[in-house]
Formats: sequence, C-alpha cells, structure tokens
Amino acid sequence: MEKKRVVLTFPQELLDKPITYHLIKDYDLIVNMLRVKITPKEEGVMVIEIEGEDQKLEDAIAYLKKTGIAIESLIEDIKWDEEKCVHCTECVTVCPTNAFVLDRKQMKITFDKDKCIACGLCVSICPYKAMEIII
Repeated sequence: MEKKRVVLTFPQELLDKPITYHLIKDYDLIVNMLRVKITPKEEGVMVIEIEGEDQKLEDAIAYLKKTGIAIESLIEDIKWDEEKCVHCTECVTVCPTNAFVLDRKQMKITFDKDKCIACGLCVSICPYKAMEIII
C-alpha cells in the first residue's frame, strides 16, 4: 500500500462532480481530506491523503489529470527544530489543524506531527527559522 499527499485544484466546471466518490469506489482508495476550500463558481482546492495499491493509485492520478484537475505533490513533512524555537506562538496562530499547542503554564509549544498536514504556513511565518520543509 502506498500513501500520497496531494493538492488538487478543480476548475469551476468540475466543482459539482463526485470526484472523491470515484477515487473511493472506482479505485478502491482510502481518501482523507486534510483541507478543502471551495469558492462557488470559481474553483476548488483540496489537500488530500490518498492510500491504496500502487497501480490503483497511479490509475486514479491519471483519472484526475484526464478530468482536468491540476495535481501537485504536497511537501512530505515538516520538521520542528525545538532548539531554534523560542516559543513565540506565531506557528500556533496560523496552523489550521492545531498541530502546534501552547502550554500556557510553561509557555512552551508542543508539536503533534500526526496532526500536521504539511501546508507550510508555519515555515513561512516562523521568524526564528525553527520550521523546515523536508522533501
């Protein structure tokens, strides 16, 4: 079983199509929607994690491309360098999944890698360069 994180960008004409349904039913994939933003009559963007047999995953990606959906691989992982971190809380304010949590008693940040969707917002906002994208 292979697992991939991808960003799908849907043009306006595909917003009402059952794309995830086909990924699940036709290609027997496990689809985890990590982030979804749909602007009616404009476009849709989905960050998903898809998991399945290698060939079915490749076939599903070919299907997505054929339908006109733009596909980009998501960065693989985010690394938090606790030694560089001064616990300023900038990452806490931008993290859409609450992967960063502030312990107010100790005024320390903790990072839950399992909640992280590798969107990269923390990397761009961290003034101390304590976050790094691992490709």
